[in-house]
Amino acid sequence: MLNTVTASWPKHLALLALCACSLAQAQTAPSRIGYVFTERLMTESKLAKAADAKIEAEFSKRQKSIQDTVTRFKSMEAKFETDAPTLPELERTRRARELLDLEKDVQRTQREFREDLIQRKSEERANIAQKAYKLIEQIAEQEKLDIVLQESAWTSPRIDITDKILKQLDK
Repeated sequence: MLNTVTASWPKHLALLALCACSLAQAQTAPSRIGYVFTERLMTESKLAKAADAKIEAEFSKRQKSIQDTVTRFKSMEAKFETDAPTLPELERTRRARELLDLEKDVQRTQREFREDLIQRKSEERANIAQKAYKLIEQIAEQEKLDIVLQESAWTSPRIDITDKILKQLDK
C-alpha cells in the first residue's frame, strides 16, 4: 500500500505544479476595463437632445393650457378675496366652492402632466439606453475589454469610453 502512495506522489506533484503555473499565467494576464458615464449619454448626445426637443414640442400646448388655468385661478382667487367681505353668504359660498373645484382641477391636471412627462422621458431614455448598450458591446468587443462599468466613485480618464459611445450614438 505504501508503494502505491509513493508511486503516485510524483504524478500528483506534477499535476499540482501544472495547476499552479496555469493559475499564475491567468493571474498575470491584465484585465481590461472600460467606463461609461451614462448620464452624459442621456444629456449630451444628439439623440438625447432630439428626444428632449420632441418631448418639449409634444407637451408645450398642455403646459401652456395649465399655465393659463393657473393664471385664471389666481385672478379669480384675488377677485374673490377683495369681493368676499361684501358678498352675500350664499354667493360667497358658491364662489368659494367654485375656486376649490378649480384648484382641484389644476392640481389634478398638473399631476397628470408630470406623470405623462416622466413616462415619455423614461420611454425616450430607454430607447437611447438600448442603442447605447449595443454600441457599448461593440466597442468593448473591438477594444477587447473584459468589463465595462457605469457607476463608480472615481474613474481614470484612461478607461473612459463615454466619448467613443457619444460619437457612435451621434452618427
